[in-house]
Amino acid sequence: MGTHRFLSLSLCFLVLFNACLATDQDANSHRRFSEGQRRYRHCRLDRLDALEPSNRIEAEGGVIEIWDPNHEMFECAGVAIQRYIIDPNGLLLPQYTNAPRLIYIERGRGFKGVVLPGCPETYQESQQSAQEFRDRHQKIRHVRAGDLFAVPAGSAHWSYNDGNEKLIAIVLLDVSNNANQLDFHPRTFYLAGNPEEEFEESRSDREREQRRGQSTRKGSSNKNNIFYAYDDRVLAEIFNINVETARKLRGEDDYRRNIIKVEGELEVIKPPRSHGGRRGDEREWEEEQEEEREREREHHQRRRWADNGLEETICSMRLKENIGDASRADIYTPEAGRLSSTNSHRFPILRWLQLSAERGVLYRNAMYVPHWNMNAHSIIFVTRGRARVQVVDDRGQTVYDGELQQRQLLVVPQNFGIVKKASEEGFEWVSFKTNDQAMVTPLAGRTSALRAFPVQVLASAYRISTEEARRLKFNREETTLLPPSMSSSRRANPVEAM
Repeated sequence: MGTHRFLSLSLCFLVLFNACLATDQDANSHRRFSEGQRRYRHCRLDRLDALEPSNRIEAEGGVIEIWDPNHEMFECAGVAIQRYIIDPNGLLLPQYTNAPRLIYIERGRGFKGVVLPGCPETYQESQQSAQEFRDRHQKIRHVRAGDLFAVPAGSAHWSYNDGNEKLIAIVLLDVSNNANQLDFHPRTFYLAGNPEEEFEESRSDREREQRRGQSTRKGSSNKNNIFYAYDDRVLAEIFNINVETARKLRGEDDYRRNIIKVEGELEVIKPPRSHGGRRGDEREWEEEQEEEREREREHHQRRRWADNGLEETICSMRLKENIGDASRADIYTPEAGRLSSTNSHRFPILRWLQLSAERGVLYRNAMYVPHWNMNAHSIIFVTRGRARVQVVDDRGQTVYDGELQQRQLLVVPQNFGIVKKASEEGFEWVSFKTNDQAMVTPLAGRTSALRAFPVQVLASAYRISTEEARRLKFNREETTLLPPSMSSSRRANPVEAM
């Protein structure tokens, strides 16, 4: 009897837990939809702009570039963007934000710590004696160029550059995510130091705070860390430390700003990293194989448990996925380039973040055929090179027509048509998508919408002969990327008229 009762209670728990997960995901999607509908009325979609950073913070150990979060295109998409440039031995101070973060590593290497509440401290030094102090902490993850890294909203995290070159990362914050229960302004809560404000509030928000008597300190853009407002003696009592140490927690006289320089090397407990050469290549190959085995285990468990939400815990969930390696390309044309993408099927934590990403490389003069994003906005950041880009809206009008180059960013609204043609120096980019299962429909090529239409539909729609419709449908055997020989200047090439 007791066993049956326990099984019944367990079954009820599983049903309720699964329902909660489904409800949370539905609520997240509904919130984005409702917010998108509300903001759409205030969006100016008849002209898009290539955006560059509007603010720059120069800290002791690196630089932070910030795009204006109050720009209407970011407000329409419900996102904010920043870029970290961390010097060797630079440490991005511990912090957390009100929105989930999706980070792409452009260049360099380092390691990152993310604190997940309730998870065990699985990295620890062996204790030689009962009296000797040893450190232990949660898992630390190595990052390198091409990695996509996910940080849930409210999770404290930090980054360190242990390489010999700058560690550069572009970061998207999804402020319209359901996990953000505050307003739609990106807010960074630092746990140390005396950081400078990264995302300035709009003028109307500042005026509203001033009317409430909550004006910020004059003459300083520093906002202090979260311990600043607490009394030294209170902190000393909470942490069982002396008052002098408690005073340092507040960071009042710390002028190193958001990224600091570590003296010597940062000594933490972490697995060894490959250092190049044959032995290093073998270690890197082993790391990749282990990541592949983790993906296989996740896939097997999802099939076994029918995606009931219990196949893995947050503590063991993967937080990074590499989309930069050429060997992992989803679409590859030797003469044109490659595309790599990831979504919640391949990278499960994206289901919680409701985000996905695409990494693209176009060789010299190659083209990415016209296409549209079916169910997501696309935030394109150029990592290298230049390209001619044209974006078309639902009225068939051009809303962007120009050259997009390195360090520029373009927000492409959902369903708007876009075509990219690389310059002589090629074109590389990363796109963040505001849907964890973002889908793209090409307008030309073997997998295009036109290829799926019957010949007679094309002939009737475009008032052309059956033979012309057949050529229109079948003349392209490529999928999405066209080599330069295929997209070079011709009288019939529409891109040359851009």
